[in-house]
Formats: sequence, C-alpha cells, structure tokens
Amino acid sequence: MPIATPIRTARTARSSIASWLTRRYLSRLRRKGTTLDLNALSKLPEPALLPLRRNGLDPVPEIGALRDREPVSRLPVPAVPVWLVTGYDEAKEVLGDARAFSNDFAHLVGTNGVAEHHEPGGLGFADPPDHTRLRRLLTPEFTMRRLNRLTPLIHSIIEERLDALEAAADADGRVDLVEHFALPVPALVICELLGVPYEERGAFQQFSVARFDVLGGLGASFGAISQSREYLRGVIEQQRREPGDGLLGMIIREHGDAVTDEELTGLADGVLTGGLETTASMLALGTLVMLQDRTHFTAIREAEDPGAVATPFVDELLRHLTVVQTAFPRFARENTVIGGQAIAAGDIVIVSLSAADRDKRLGPGMDVFDPSRPPASSHLAFGYGIHRCVGAELGRMELRAAFPLLVERFPALRLAVEPQELEFRKLSIVYGVDSLPVRLR
Repeated sequence: MPIATPIRTARTARSSIASWLTRRYLSRLRRKGTTLDLNALSKLPEPALLPLRRNGLDPVPEIGALRDREPVSRLPVPAVPVWLVTGYDEAKEVLGDARAFSNDFAHLVGTNGVAEHHEPGGLGFADPPDHTRLRRLLTPEFTMRRLNRLTPLIHSIIEERLDALEAAADADGRVDLVEHFALPVPALVICELLGVPYEERGAFQQFSVARFDVLGGLGASFGAISQSREYLRGVIEQQRREPGDGLLGMIIREHGDAVTDEELTGLADGVLTGGLETTASMLALGTLVMLQDRTHFTAIREAEDPGAVATPFVDELLRHLTVVQTAFPRFARENTVIGGQAIAAGDIVIVSLSAADRDKRLGPGMDVFDPSRPPASSHLAFGYGIHRCVGAELGRMELRAAFPLLVERFPALRLAVEPQELEFRKLSIVYGVDSLPVRLR
C-alpha cells in the first residue's frame, strides 16, 4: 500500500501513534472487553459467570464438566430466559442457523440504557438481507489475493515494533510485550487497512479505546461507539472526496452510492472492533504459550521454513485459546430444540466458543495444546456461519508473521515474572492478559 510520507517520518509517526494508543488503552484494560454491564455481572450467581471464567489460559473445569453433562443448559439469570451452549455440534447448529436465531440490534433496545440511536451498525448486530448485502461489500477486500498486498507492510510494522520493543527494554532487558508489541502491531495494521491518514490516527484510535470503557453499562458502552462513529463519519466524508488506497477508498471507488455513509461507517467501526483487541490478545497469550513450553519456541526458531511451522502452530493456538470467549448473543425467532432442550421464541442464547473448542467429542486431549494435532474439524475461534469473522485471514497473516520474527529476533526471550503473577482479565468476552513482562536477553 503506498505511503506518502518518507520512511523515516512514517516510522516516527508509527512510534508516536503506538505509544499514544497503548497509554490510553492500557489504562482501561481492566474495565473493558464486554458488551455487558460489569456491575450487573458481578451480582449474578456464580454459575451464570462460567462462560467468562478461566484458570490462566484454560476455561474453568466447571464449564467443561457442564458441557460433557449438558451441552445446552439454562443459565441462572434472574427474570431473563438465557441458555448457554457449550457443546461443539450444538454451537455450530446455533451459529449456523440465521433463520432460527437473530442477531438484530433491535432486541437490545430498551435494556440497560440502550437506545435506538446507539445502534453500532456493521455486521455483528445485523440479520439478512442487510447483513448479506453489507458483507458482500467487505468480502472482496479480505480475499487472500487482496490481503497479500499487505504482506510487506505487515512485516515492516512487525520489524519496527521489534525495534521499539528492544529500545524500550531496561538495562536488564525487561520490557512489557503487550505495551510495545502485541497491541501496537494490530492497531497499526488496522489503521493501514482502513486507510486512515497518519495525522488523523490519534483521534481514530482514541475512540477505538473508549468504546471498551463499559463500567457505566450498555448505554455508556454504546455511547462511546456513537462517538467513534461520529468521528468515522468525518473520515468517510473525506474518503468520498478523495478515495485513498485503503479499504474505505476501495469500497467507495467500486460501489459508490450503493453503500451509504452510515453503512460504511458501521463497517469501518466493525473492522476496528474485530481486528484490534483479538489479535493483540492472541499475540500476547501465544507468546506466553511458547514461553511456558519452549519446545514450541524452539520448533519455530530452528525450522528450515519457520512459516510452515507457524501455520499449524497458529491454527492450534487459535483453537486452544479461543480468546473471543462467547459469540454475539442470539435471539430465538421461534420455538426450537437444541441439544435436547426446548428453547422458546424470544429466549436469549449465549454460545461459549471457548468451551465448544475444547469439546472432547472432537478427539482426545482437547484441553492440551498440540500443534501436531490433525485438524479433524474447523475451530470456532472466528465464529461460524454467516457471522464468521470476515477478517479471519488477516488475523492469521499477522500471527503467522509475528511469531517467527519474534523468536528469531530474541532467541533468549523469557518471562520476567512467575506465571502465577500475571494478571488476566476477569469477566471479559475477549480474554487476555493486561501486561506480559518479558526479558529479551
């Protein structure tokens, strides 16, 4: 993708952007990651919180036991009929049936301070035919043919962040991998993908952070999204006048008035939401997996073709970690039966992606991380059905490039604290670690 600024200026701008973003983002990490009211969540019965609980990198044993015993079960949520789906087959049945289960944002209006004007747009809270039409606009931009144009840029960003990681280390080689690498890499890739000008990226990323500050409930969270969309409208107006080389400019050039500014704003906001936090969490937790069992670290570093080794490593990592713990809530359109349970029209269905990806019906040892495991079936880390993440391949590209370059650059990389000292997010739909202190030498 063409970059108008000289290389030196571009690198300085990227460094400033990454530093600014991480200061704002890390200050809110403990309070974000879910579209539910955390105050209300803390008051729910403990069994209702199972989908958001983990022991380190693993879902709590209780959710696995529940899945094996009852893959579809009623959650003890007061006054609201909510079902939890933990079985793999049952999860695919729900996620794959857009006729029986709706994602429409309208179902949330009037709850916890959510108003109609809070609608975020995009794909996540849309049903066909709107979802179908909008996804068709994005899909061509996320084919491997078009994504391949980003490969040199992704490698450039990773190399620059490795330089920044080394420069930020103290005299003992200690540095926070989240702050200086795992977070800035996907943040900068998403900005490049959308085609946001360098001078405007500070404001753009400010809103990408604020959306996750949800202690005030759903109304506050969607209020932040509204601010993000208001800023993005200005970006879209500028792109209408002068379409750039990024995703937004391409859609405008190819589809023109067939897509409205509001629709394009929602799509841009969705790309930001889906591509930043998830990849950042995968980079941090994936590095933790390698450092806890260095056989994986060594396998990538010593491989004749690190990329070939990284591919099954990343695919198994996606399944094993499944950082997006639950899918968007589904709303039953009609009476139906899933996993032997009668679900009534209007009931809410929550799918635990992390539990489903560990289902022992998929094969032996599903709780164990094993890159040599034959992929018997597709994992659900990116979802399933019409709402499967449109940017899945972009995320894979970033991960497959980042891990080999990281281990090559820092062969002595190791944790700077004991694993039990790490602080993982609590009650977070997107799971992760707040910081990852490492030593580079």
